[in-house]
Amino acid sequence: MGSTKKNNTVKKLSDKLSSLSAENSDYVPDSEFSDDENVEELFEHYKFIVDKGQSMMRLDKYITSRMFETSRNRVQMAIEAGYVRVGGKIAKSNYKIKPLDEISLVFPYEKRVRDIGPENIPLNIVYEDDDLLVINKEAGMVVHPGHGHFSGTLVNAVAYHLGGKNGILVHRIDKDTSGILVVAKNEEAQMKLAKQFFDHTTKRKYVAIVWGNVEQDEGTIDGNITRDESDRMRFMVTKDPSKGKHAVTHYRVLERFGYVTVVECILETGRTHQIRVHMKYLGHPLFNDERYGGNKILQGTIFTKYKQFIENCFKILPRQGLHAKTLGFVHPTTGKQMDFDSPIPEDMKALIEKMRNYIKSRNDTEG
Repeated sequence: MGSTKKNNTVKKLSDKLSSLSAENSDYVPDSEFSDDENVEELFEHYKFIVDKGQSMMRLDKYITSRMFETSRNRVQMAIEAGYVRVGGKIAKSNYKIKPLDEISLVFPYEKRVRDIGPENIPLNIVYEDDDLLVINKEAGMVVHPGHGHFSGTLVNAVAYHLGGKNGILVHRIDKDTSGILVVAKNEEAQMKLAKQFFDHTTKRKYVAIVWGNVEQDEGTIDGNITRDESDRMRFMVTKDPSKGKHAVTHYRVLERFGYVTVVECILETGRTHQIRVHMKYLGHPLFNDERYGGNKILQGTIFTKYKQFIENCFKILPRQGLHAKTLGFVHPTTGKQMDFDSPIPEDMKALIEKMRNYIKSRNDTEG
């Protein structure tokens, strides 16, 4: 049996997140790319090719024998949640593997409990039960400890709220993005919730404030996203279809102010910085998005009064204008549809109101 194990071909398509190092050319500190939009980066992918000499065995037992750090219970939960395919088809635990079967497996990363200490940090909890927490995250809070952010994170706050137990991340949103986030309380809930994000069956809407007057009332941005070679901390849309990751964002204009536009964005895929990158590609970077050039005056007049007005707007909204407004998913235990909505945060509301008043005043003067 031991020789059979050695002869099995196991291809691991991505290393565990905790083992990433600076030696990996694509490595960037966790805290820098903590967007909700990088959902698929919260998964590890495996592929197993069953050896020609392998005897018949239950699928769950076979996978467990090849993944020494993973329990059979966790493997069974993954199979039940639909993460495991044999020959491209979803399989059950009692499936008997055959020689040369191709087994593909996607696992949500296991909760990382090391170095995560409970911290008494206030959380805006909008819903809680035995399986999950739904949180309205404030802008400025890092979701998970990482390089440069070892404390003061949402995960630290959740650990305190749960009496020292660690919540399990299902998805993430960026430090300077506000809005709705769901955290699992147990691994079974994580498995089932994460699958919905991975399959893009969740309902997510964002509200963004972008530079310029968006030409179309609604539209779709379809462009592969890849890392920007001139700045490894940014991403960009590539015109080469063989590069990057496929990304689709649908948008709809909510309100126009000439100099800026308020838009609703719906993600069809989940890529790092997707909304920020796609809106920049469209020619409308997010207002005050420093990483993608939105922290400069990109639209308007050359008059000193206008420049001062925009500088005041930057002070009102000292971060990118992006809010995760709604989140809908199927409850992992009850099977009930759950829908959550968070109000536009005060800083974005204040900017929108200031824009309304400025445009009204300008129109009254011209009239």
